[in-house]
This record gives sequence, C-alpha cells and structure tokens, in this order.
Amino acid sequence: MPVCTCAGVTQDLLTRMVETIVHRGPDSAGYWHDSDSGIALGHRRLAIVDLSPEGAQPMQSTCGRYVLAFNGEIYNHQDLRKALGNLPWRGYSDTESLLAGISAWGVSATLARCIGMFAIALWDKHERKLILARDRMGEKPLYYGWQGQGEHSCFLFSSDLAALKAHPAFAVAINRDALALYMRHSVIGSPHSIFQGIYKLPPGCLLTVSVASREPKVVPYWSLPLVAEHGVAYPFEGTDAEAVDALEALLMDAVRQQMVADVPLGAFLSGGIDSSTVVALMQAQSRRPVKTFTIGFSEESYNEAVHAKAVARHLATEHTELYVTPQQALDVIPKLPALYSEPFADSSQIPTFLVCQLARQHVSVSLSGDGGDELFGGYNRYVLTRKLWQWIGRLPMSVRRLMLAGIYGLTPSAWDTVLRPLQQLIPASQRQVGVGDKLYKGAGVLASPSVDQLYVGLVTHWQPDSLLLEPQELSTHLHCKPLPLTGLNEVQRMMALDSITYLTDDILVKMDRAAMGVSLETRVPFVDHRVVEFAWQLPQHYKLRDGVGKWVLRQILYRHVPKALIDRPKMGFGVPIDSWLRGPLREWAEDLLSESRLRQEGFFNPAPIRQQWAEHLSGKRNWQHHLWDVLMFQAWLEEQKSV
Repeated sequence: MPVCTCAGVTQDLLTRMVETIVHRGPDSAGYWHDSDSGIALGHRRLAIVDLSPEGAQPMQSTCGRYVLAFNGEIYNHQDLRKALGNLPWRGYSDTESLLAGISAWGVSATLARCIGMFAIALWDKHERKLILARDRMGEKPLYYGWQGQGEHSCFLFSSDLAALKAHPAFAVAINRDALALYMRHSVIGSPHSIFQGIYKLPPGCLLTVSVASREPKVVPYWSLPLVAEHGVAYPFEGTDAEAVDALEALLMDAVRQQMVADVPLGAFLSGGIDSSTVVALMQAQSRRPVKTFTIGFSEESYNEAVHAKAVARHLATEHTELYVTPQQALDVIPKLPALYSEPFADSSQIPTFLVCQLARQHVSVSLSGDGGDELFGGYNRYVLTRKLWQWIGRLPMSVRRLMLAGIYGLTPSAWDTVLRPLQQLIPASQRQVGVGDKLYKGAGVLASPSVDQLYVGLVTHWQPDSLLLEPQELSTHLHCKPLPLTGLNEVQRMMALDSITYLTDDILVKMDRAAMGVSLETRVPFVDHRVVEFAWQLPQHYKLRDGVGKWVLRQILYRHVPKALIDRPKMGFGVPIDSWLRGPLREWAEDLLSESRLRQEGFFNPAPIRQQWAEHLSGKRNWQHHLWDVLMFQAWLEEQKSV
C-alpha cells in the first residue's frame, strides 16, 4: 500500500518505510517520486490479478495526469473496461482499469461505479493534489496525518502505522483520548488512532490535500446511515419467495466476482450460516471442489470444526482442518501487538490468525462470511435487548437494583449450573452459550434509562472515568454523538450501529490484519455494497422471525445444505482466554498487570485492574474481556519500547 512523504524524501527513506509492510505485499515493490512537488509513493504488491509487470504499482495513467497506488480489488473492473470502450490496454489489471476510469470520468464518478475493497492514493499532477479514498465498508485500512514542524512537516499515509513510524518526522505520542475510546470498546474506531495527529480515513470517504491547501478535506461519497434510512423508508415489497430469490441472485453475483483470481483461491468454513452460505454459493459456481479451511479446538464449547466438516462433506469441498493445541494458540499472542499496529483486544484475533495461517499454506485468496450477523440480524442481542427492555423498562429503579443484587449473588459458573435444566427445554437453535456471563453482562445495564443506552451498555467494557488517570473521551456514534437514524426502530438502530462501528472497526480490522500478517488476501461477499443496500431494504421480518435471526439467509442456505447441519446454537469464534489467564498465561499477565508497572507507566489507575485480576484468578468472576483489553494495550506498549 502507498506511502506519501514530503520534500527532501530520499529513495532510501521511502524504501525503509515501504519495507515495514512487506507482509502486505511480498511479491514486489514499486516506487515513484516527483522531486518538484515533494510527493513520493511506494507500494508493496501481493499479486492476485495480472501477475505480470504490467500490473505493478505505482502506475501512471496513459494520459500522464495521474499516478495511482492502491491496496485491494475492484471486482467489476472488466465492466469498467467495457464501459470505457476500446482503449489501448497494456495489461489486464484492475489498477489499470481504475486509472482509465478516473481519467475518463473523474474520481467520484469512478468510485460510484466500482464494486470492491480498496485504499487508494492518487496524485493529480495537473492540480497538484493528493486524493485518498477508502472503500464503502472499510475493508481496507488507511492511516494519514501531518507530522513534523514548519518546513520539515510531512503528510504521511499508509495501510499500516509501521510505515509512518519509520519516517523521522513521526512523533510517537500516545493519544490518551483514543485510549479512553479503546478501553470502552476494545478497539479504536475511525477516524481516531492511538497516536496524536494520525487518523483513519472513515469508510466511504474521500480525502483531498494539496500544495495550495494543506488542511485535509474529508467528504463522504457513500454513507451507511443514509443507506439504512433510505432502505427502511423504501422497503422491498415482494413476497417471501421473491425476497429469497433476489438476495440469492445478488449474493451469487457477489461471490462470482470475488472468485476471480490468477492465484489459488479458497474460503474459510466454520459450519455456521454465513460461511456455509458463501461456500455453498462458491461451490454452485465452481467446476472443481472449493478449497475450504477451518481450525478446531479440543475444548468442546469452542470447537466448530466438527460442524464445518459435516457441511464440507455435504458440499463436496476440498476441506482442510487443523486441530490447534493450546500451545499453538498461545504462541500467537506475542505476534499480536505488531500485527495490529495499534491496541486491539478482540481475543478471537488468535483463532482468526491461525485459520489465515492454515489457509495461506494452500491459497493466496480466501473468502469469508463476515458481515452476515450485522446485516441480517444474527446476534442474540437483537432479540434479547428488545425483550429485556420491554420487561425492565416498566420496572421501578428500586426493583431493578434488587434484581441486580440477586444476580450478583451467584457467580456466572453457578448460574450456568442452575439454569442448565431450563436450557434443555429451549429449542436447540435458541440455546445460549455462557449464560452466566451473559446474565452478568445484562445485569450491568439494568439501570439504563432507555433501550438505546441499554445497547450501549452491552457493547461497553470499561468505564474510562474509573480506569484512566487522564480520561477525556472522544465523541463517537456510540458515545455523545448519536446518529439520527431516522425511521429505524430499536433493533434496526442496533444493527446499523453494529455495522458502522463493530463490523468496520473490529470484525473487518481483525480479518484484514490477521490475513495480511501471513500475506493472504481475504474477500467478504456480504459487504459488497449492493448486498448491504438490499439488506437494508428488506423489512425486519425477513431477518428476525419467530425469535430466530437471519431468516432470509437460512432459506438460501437450506437450498444447498440440509437444515439438520445448520440449525444449532450460535457459537463465537474464540479461545478459552478465561482459563488460560488462570493457567499458562498467568505469569505473563501478572507481569503486565503488576501494580508497580501500571503506576510507573502512568496510564491506568491500578486499583480496579488489580481487583478484577484477583476476582478472575479466584474464579469469583470471569473478567477475561476486560483484562484482555488492558493486557493488549500493555503488550502493545511494551512492543513500542522495543521498536
């Protein structure tokens, strides 16, 4: 992905910056430099389409006006070529197609035609301006910012913070306000980053900075909140069968486009609804068995491999599975700080890296089922939050406090035991995993004044005021800066906010960094913007029906896979961090969480951390998620000292 610097840049400096992201593009490197304007672009290539030198970047347009470097794929670039007519093409890469479109139609009009994932850097020689663009849903990362002072200041950008840190003007100053945001949600959402003065370009946005105007101007070219509002206002009006047919045709086309590659291609398969749907639609359009990959764990509550194997057998894919030992999973943890470049604390990052590592041994591209939960109502909280609020919203606060005390009277594991007989009375597809922990999580939001605040409480980990020494939390769409989301009911608002925040800032980040860490390209058919727009046109009963989510997706999948292989309780893609922290990770965690260390570093109030650590070790509470937030920041901070 590109890197842009300032006047005085040397080839040696540009090379050093670009080499920090060699994992994102191990096949070749490219450089372009304009000494008059002080602009330099560097690129590392993971060759997927047109493996010849004709696809190398940075690439100059035939007209000579533009220079382009980008990370990602334009899946419909052949359609762009047809629309552009008979041009003297040099090769058949999507980079060349994108450049030709920009030359003919301009940047905004070209992006409106594009279906794909991308982080784009375009230098316009005529207007002496730099344009950055990020795909609609934020599959590909793009950091940027001014660094340095006066005539030595530089505008830097890259797919990874490591490249920016390699520039001598970069100031390694931690943004404590962003740290507060991280402790609340386990991630740092766009447009913020962990470093002062460095930002993430939000999804669906264009940024312009020029020689004449140094202040970056950011404008959206596509907006998920507006898509959601429009879809709800103008809903799909067909029958059930027509809705299923329309979505299947749309997903089939998205999958077909994403199966185009000049290198080996496969898919992740967990055996759940989303990944099974993607694989089923791939196999329906492939003359050969699709290569599928899954990892398994010996711990039954974390293991989906047996379900994936059954689906793979039915679809006749070429299936590869790897049962991971606890030690193999633990060995990933030291890699995480560098892999994610800023603090990131979704513990499923561990199995995600492992399945990417497995797939990379066989393919260079893998399709993923991410996005189905957010778009089609797959998370349990969509049903549970609404039901919970309908119940507790009518109760006086004094009664709620009594309930809270009653819930905290038993440990989460004790609640699991008490409620186990009741679980057997519930249909298998609606049973919950980790009921005790979920009950404790729900108890924490009993005092919520509204259903929206109840949702925010469910997606909140730490309250920064009690934890950080200098809390000054940044405004986000979940905190202090709510979106209007006009016309959406409470469940639709939750789904929209999950798509805008959790999907973009957690799920897609987790997948991109894990995959790029092993030089694997991942593609996500569900976040094709055409699928997203149609999903928001579907009324809620196509998603949540009879207390079960993803109704319309299930109907598509049932056409390819028997219900018996699919209908079962939803499982998270995780690892047993809770028990590891009491066992093999205890010494590592104790060192990072020591009171003296926390005081010396000066970011956290040690008291609440030490209390949670003691309660976790004793088994009184399961604080794995809260502790993982702190541990991943501490591990990241330690890694910064060694760089």
